[in-house]
Amino acid sequence: MSKQRTADSVTLLAIESSCDETSAAVVCDGVVLSNLIANQSVHEQYGGVVPELASRAHMQNIVPVVDQAMRLAAVDKQDLQAIAFTQSPGLIGSLLVGASFAKALAVALQIPLIAVHHMKAHVLANLINEPRPSFPFLCLTVSGGHTQIVLCKDYLEMDILGQTIDDAAGEAFDKTAKLLGLPYPGGPLIDQYAQQGNPNRFNFPEPQIRGYDYSFSGLKTAILYFLRQQQAEDPQFIEKNLPDICASVQHTIIRILMRKLILAAEDTGIREICIAGGVSANKGLRKALQEEADKRGWHAYVPEFQYCTDNAGMIGFMAYHQYRAKQFADLDIVPSARGNWKMAEM
Repeated sequence: MSKQRTADSVTLLAIESSCDETSAAVVCDGVVLSNLIANQSVHEQYGGVVPELASRAHMQNIVPVVDQAMRLAAVDKQDLQAIAFTQSPGLIGSLLVGASFAKALAVALQIPLIAVHHMKAHVLANLINEPRPSFPFLCLTVSGGHTQIVLCKDYLEMDILGQTIDDAAGEAFDKTAKLLGLPYPGGPLIDQYAQQGNPNRFNFPEPQIRGYDYSFSGLKTAILYFLRQQQAEDPQFIEKNLPDICASVQHTIIRILMRKLILAAEDTGIREICIAGGVSANKGLRKALQEEADKRGWHAYVPEFQYCTDNAGMIGFMAYHQYRAKQFADLDIVPSARGNWKMAEM
């Protein structure tokens, strides 16, 4: 996306390194000029992200990714007003690579440093491009490590209404895929097979959790025992029924997610409804959101695909609004694996 820069423009370089994607983006006045993402295929052979290998790959990727992002945006380092980076949450080794690079560059250029909360940036990804929700809106944020319902009142004012008390929905997808023998990352493959299967073929239990909170550990266990029992009777059960298994599992997870989102929308009276995070790329979840929107009179929003997965574009977009609010970080700030949701507001 092009953006005419002026003397008063705010141009930021953003770095995202919370897990296994090394990403850099240039954002000018809230417009993403470039958004580069380097994925790490090394984890496929292990069936999941290996933290030490992720950190090493970030160190190899970060310089060329930043360089390419700057080139694509046609921006020189002297044009930058601030450097933003993902401070939390994530894998601590991966976060350290991005934080160290961002600090060094900010010191070298003598410009401010902006620390961004990764999950808040996912929520704001819905505001990067048109159409945009109006404030206040609800956002169901679903990723491999987090599942949250967030009430977003303004760019920098968000409250968690509910979240998972154990495992995340994305983890339920990935662990199920592993049980089914699908290669990593398996979540997208479950979505792919689910398009060909019967979602009502197999029934799985739904947790009974009060309020807006979620739980997926029981579902994961139920799927494990179900597959063990069926394979004991027929060793070829998974191969014979893969699309139906995937469709039934996905249908259950989506039903759990949407039930709490519907409850939150009814209780708050908010009809601006969004989803975000890596699992927001799931076709079944997108379809379910739109069906509920049509039924309930919601205005539904989903980020562009490039802003669903981990990316620096959303980090830079949030950092732009933090820049305007003068929410700068000191050089002694340290990354946090778990993060503090209220940190930026303190």
